[in-house]
Amino acid sequence: MPLSHSLVALLVTAIWGLSFVVIKLGVGTMPPLLLAALRFLFAAFPAVFFVARPKTDWRNVVAYGFFLGVAQFGLLFAAISLGMPASLASVVMQAQVFFTILFAALAMGERPGPHQVIGGVVASAGLVLIAWPRMTGGGAVPFLMTVLAAAAWGVANIVSKRAGRVDMLGFIVWSSLVAPLPLFGLSLLLDGPAQVFDALKNIDGHTLAAVAYLAYPTTIFAFGIWAYLLSRHPAATVTPFALFVPVAGILGSALILGEAMHPIEAIGGAVIVLGLAFNVFGRRLLRRTA
Repeated sequence: MPLSHSLVALLVTAIWGLSFVVIKLGVGTMPPLLLAALRFLFAAFPAVFFVARPKTDWRNVVAYGFFLGVAQFGLLFAAISLGMPASLASVVMQAQVFFTILFAALAMGERPGPHQVIGGVVASAGLVLIAWPRMTGGGAVPFLMTVLAAAAWGVANIVSKRAGRVDMLGFIVWSSLVAPLPLFGLSLLLDGPAQVFDALKNIDGHTLAAVAYLAYPTTIFAFGIWAYLLSRHPAATVTPFALFVPVAGILGSALILGEAMHPIEAIGGAVIVLGLAFNVFGRRLLRRTA
């Protein structure tokens, strides 16, 4: 992958890492599924009136909007609202790397190279180090919800690859139309009409700022660039860059939210970065040692 594409991929992961902090702040003032609905509503409007519909099968647009908007972010926002720390969520969501590589191998015949397999194994060890202490008590449910959200992200990545080389801005904008109504309906069902409409009536500037950050740089820009990269490079090459998301997520959570970064989290984060580094540079290293 060209250096310019690698640098853009790192920028995307920084934006995504900080988005976990914004989500944590947002669900503190608004029901999580309602916040997710507003995120995709603002991502779709008014851009849908100015961006051409992508030239791909409409089923790709609907599937991407469902798996990314309703499944991935519905589960993630709810998990964080139930107590999943933003820093840990930013780490666990990177299981999407392994789900994507697995789904790409099963559905599209892409086979990762030896260096990518080794990098994935190393990075997964880092995820286990961070996640294992949390798998007891009440933390298990939001943790498992976050893992399911990562799996949904993996499916969305494969859908974007199947869509082919389409206008990715249009793809993101039009697929964002899919999510608001189901998420709003689920929020009405689970939170109750009174809580939903009270949250809408009392929305403040901080919540609007959170929605704007999640809708524009995080959704339209970052996912548009991510889908663009996936349409031009193998999934096993692109998706491991997302392992930098926890670095931004943990640092942002510590500085902004005051979440403590435990020593095991620091060690696990370092192992994840090591796995990503081997995934990116391992091919050259293996050639030199061959």
